[in-house]
Amino acid sequence: MDQLKLLGVALGLACLAGLNLYLTVFVSGLAIHQHWIVLSPAYQSLAVLGEPVVLWISGTLFLLEFFADKIPWVDSAWDAVHTIIRPIGGALLAIRVLGQTNPTFDVVIALLAGSASLATHSAKASTRLVANASPEPFSNIGLSLAEDAAVVGGLALIHFNPLLALGICIFLLAIILYFAPKIFRAVKIKLWLIWKKLNGPAETDAIPTLPTSLSSRAAAGFARENLLGETVAWAVPCISKRLRGLPANCPGTLIATNEDPAKLIFIPQRGSRAQTINLDGYAVAREPKFLSENLVIARENGRGVMTFFFERGRGGRVQQIVEFLNTRSKPVASSPEPAPFA
Repeated sequence: MDQLKLLGVALGLACLAGLNLYLTVFVSGLAIHQHWIVLSPAYQSLAVLGEPVVLWISGTLFLLEFFADKIPWVDSAWDAVHTIIRPIGGALLAIRVLGQTNPTFDVVIALLAGSASLATHSAKASTRLVANASPEPFSNIGLSLAEDAAVVGGLALIHFNPLLALGICIFLLAIILYFAPKIFRAVKIKLWLIWKKLNGPAETDAIPTLPTSLSSRAAAGFARENLLGETVAWAVPCISKRLRGLPANCPGTLIATNEDPAKLIFIPQRGSRAQTINLDGYAVAREPKFLSENLVIARENGRGVMTFFFERGRGGRVQQIVEFLNTRSKPVASSPEPAPFA
């Protein structure tokens, strides 16, 4: 039981270090220095956190992080710098908790604690990167304050009930690992959009015509779907936000045909099968965002929304697609019949 409590304290501190290493060290050290908590003999190795020099350094760094963590994009840059620092700090804290052990056990605990810190750090950094897609700063401030509160609350839980802290830690790590592929795809898309925004020239005017060429993979996927021998009106690379039958943030090619005005075909870049989109009853619109230009296809009641991402600077291309689809989807008014002669 005592070993499980030690493990709960070690992994708990490692997970909290992944969120905010300096706050974890500062609050723990301050509680020890001010004798708010009394360390039992098993945890005497943590007494070093209460040394004045450790408190001054961790407090100063936490003060810097407190402000940096609430400024959009500055927080992501800060997280990038701490991708190595937080896991190492979490591993060192875990080793200090366990005190004098054999070197093999130290390596095992360091690897486990470092991985736990890296997992929580990655979840934090990914969430911040997604939140930075919106230009308003309030989401960053709210997330930062919630993380600080989670660290303080987590430290209190570790002190009063290490076994419960261990269970919650394992549960949260399992959730992070379960959603890791989705988080990775979302971050990958955001990084791609950021790269395009910083390095791609803005497309101020609409290009004369939409492209019609297909990559070899897109051509093979279109051939499998093209049972009626239709021809390509245009084909543009984009990212599907959420399309039934496909993973979220799926890159691919969106294709319109000359023969069917109410149909689009999305060819995924890899893996999944092509998806046919029926435009009957849907409206098409352009939605400019901070990092992307979005093509939104939705019913008039707002349900069944499909969104496709284009990199920022492709506004002219997206507008052409909107005009193309809206023009083709409008029914042609029939000429009135001549009145019969009296």
